[in-house]
Amino acid sequence: MTTTSHTSTDGTPGTPGAPAASAGAVVLRASGLTKSFAGHTVLADVDLELREGQVLGLVGENGAGKSTLMKILAGVHSPDAGTVEIGGETVTFSHPVQAQQAGLSTVFQEFNLLPERTVAENVYLGREPRRRGLVDVERMHRDTDELLAGLGVTGLRAGQRVRTLSVAEQQLVEIAKAVSYDARVIQMDEPTAALAEHEVELLYSVIARLTARGVAIVYVSHRLKEIFDLCDTITVLKDGRQVTTQPATDLDDAELVRLMVGRSISSFFPDPLPGTEVGEPLLELRGAGNGYVDGVDLTLRAGEVVGIAGLQGSGRTELLEAVFGVRPLTRGTMRIGGRDGGRDVRPRSPRAAIRAGLAMITEDRKATGLALNQTILDNALGVVRAVFPRRTGAARRELPGLLSSLEVSARAMDQEVQYLSGGNQQKVVLARWLTTEPRVVLMDEPTRGIDVGAKHSIYELMRALAARGVAVLMVSSELPEVIGMSDRIVVMRDGRVAGELPAGSTEEQVLQVATGVTGVTGEAGA
Repeated sequence: MTTTSHTSTDGTPGTPGAPAASAGAVVLRASGLTKSFAGHTVLADVDLELREGQVLGLVGENGAGKSTLMKILAGVHSPDAGTVEIGGETVTFSHPVQAQQAGLSTVFQEFNLLPERTVAENVYLGREPRRRGLVDVERMHRDTDELLAGLGVTGLRAGQRVRTLSVAEQQLVEIAKAVSYDARVIQMDEPTAALAEHEVELLYSVIARLTARGVAIVYVSHRLKEIFDLCDTITVLKDGRQVTTQPATDLDDAELVRLMVGRSISSFFPDPLPGTEVGEPLLELRGAGNGYVDGVDLTLRAGEVVGIAGLQGSGRTELLEAVFGVRPLTRGTMRIGGRDGGRDVRPRSPRAAIRAGLAMITEDRKATGLALNQTILDNALGVVRAVFPRRTGAARRELPGLLSSLEVSARAMDQEVQYLSGGNQQKVVLARWLTTEPRVVLMDEPTRGIDVGAKHSIYELMRALAARGVAVLMVSSELPEVIGMSDRIVVMRDGRVAGELPAGSTEEQVLQVATGVTGVTGEAGA
């Protein structure tokens, strides 16, 4: 999608709330929005203006105030001060339904769908069309199919049960539901966080269709590429305050990161720390396989960060799960090296893998990485208590220093993890595994859904682990991350290692190996 250049009303770019000169009429204007919780101000004097067909990117670190602003506009929270206008009329909402009825719908990151009901029943939940006192199912299905067709969606039907749908399809149901309210403004919160690359392209096309019809979009994402691909204007929040609103064409990645974190990041992906040395092999696979991966040869050495790239379904996560005993290897050999001279192992369970010196940061921290209703302390000590109970006392004594080194921002260790930002939750996941003193750390999408500042902290931690002689094996769907952090890149295709590339390889080179369009081959770790 091509972005449109904008200027403010006085011709000065960068004025908060600067309107798009070539866009349509103003559909949303927020002025002076302020909100506090328990005496703590989380949003202060924020202005926003959105015009027909405009995509406004809302960015900032976790805790910057993005969610609070979205929830005020969506009717979840009431502001302590400030006003909201839709179509030139001042509105006040005490419930999200009121916002929807006024033409403002929100697609939150956590979907609000009933899995046992159909697509149509979810889209028109609580407002089903009726005929002679009964639900007019035929009309409801027809209207839903028309909504989906209008969004350019094929292969999704009104009568399908939501539980049978993929994450991307469920998101399309949420968007269709938003459109069904005749939405003039749609807010989207991290809409691509759980999507594959081809699904992201579908979302791009849906947004293009919506804006062509004059619908305005508020787009929240930590993925800067999407912000620049999609957004006409970008609003930056930091610590609850509005830093700037500028045309996207006036910004680049480096400047946007500086505005978000409040400091210049000279190198977003840090280099290996001085003194880091590549040492002995800590993980060796030869001909390793199971029902998901096959014939994998891989060597991972002390002090290395090795990235695993590949298209969705190439076997990246499945390889980590095989090594960690989630989907145990059934053939080939696996050897764990280290202080005891190394030994052949084939973990049959995660517990066995942990005892062998492995740790694994899973892709979904909320579902498989944390116990959200437990405290930071209980989460951080959870693994060591279960697997190495005699180490619990020592781990507990060292935990404050570990959390401090990870820069975990929390009130106290007895705070429940569910109330932390995504970045701080991810740091607790890391603390949970570092207490086990692993030799090899497996990381599956370690920075998914966290802000740029937290990402940089995790990158620095990866380099610190390597400097201590730990080996890191990282899966990431973000090619810049793989390229920027990897000492070597292993590329997978169809459950096998398709080739290996050196540090500094280009995205094009990685994709060529991932798709098999070139003859690049090689044994990983050779």
